[in-house]
Amino acid sequence: MGSENIDQQTRGGYVSDEVLGTFIPIVVYWVYSGLYLMLGGMDNYRLHSQKDEDEKNLVSKKEVVKGVLLQQVIQAAVATLLFTITGSDVESDGDQHASIFVRGIQFLVAMFMLDTWQYFMHRYMHQNKFLYKHIHSQHHRLIVPYAFGALYNHPLEGLLLDTIGGALAFLVSGMSPRTSIFFFSFATIKTVDDHCGLWLPGNLFHTIFKNNSAYHDIHHQLYGTKFNYSQPFFVTWDRILGTYMPYELEKRRGGGFEAKPVKDCKEH
Repeated sequence: MGSENIDQQTRGGYVSDEVLGTFIPIVVYWVYSGLYLMLGGMDNYRLHSQKDEDEKNLVSKKEVVKGVLLQQVIQAAVATLLFTITGSDVESDGDQHASIFVRGIQFLVAMFMLDTWQYFMHRYMHQNKFLYKHIHSQHHRLIVPYAFGALYNHPLEGLLLDTIGGALAFLVSGMSPRTSIFFFSFATIKTVDDHCGLWLPGNLFHTIFKNNSAYHDIHHQLYGTKFNYSQPFFVTWDRILGTYMPYELEKRRGGGFEAKPVKDCKEH
């Protein structure tokens, strides 16, 4: 029934909210990370030097692109299945009349749900030696993160952490496919920004969210792998469960910044 509605709504030049909700976040990922790619030469704002990015990372950018595209294919397939099962625009017509307050609550619920799922799954993948070695370590081949590597994961991790986490956020929040277009585009931009490798003045993500590019950069360093699991929005679970590692930014010799932990985690 849901697939029939999608087929009907893509005829005559009309594209359904389900189709847009599936593919717009993917387009947003490459457009936004492409903007950061163009800014990559801004050495005065980098958290790592270009030399470190080239020498320390353990995977080529070609392989990163292939890995991200594979995850996005899986993501699109699961989203299509989810929208087919839950219904179509016909069921969500009432959402057009939903107040901004209701949509705001749905956003907050979805953010909390996604954060909760990803924190515990992410932390478990670090604590379970088998899962870390065979699954999550793939993402940590990027010791120096950059924007279009944000979704570079093992396919199973991408499915468990991001795709299923997103599906749960969608279902628990009760948002419509139309609202999900905005939520998942926002979540995509936030995830890319957290991996951008830059600290730009005036970046609202860095100002509003404590969970930002510098915070997540700490986690990607060897001394920080047992800390700062929270992603992509808040640092709540890190604070509650003792895995919060605050940082301070220092000017790096040669230009740019370096995120350094405030406390020494070598003791832990």
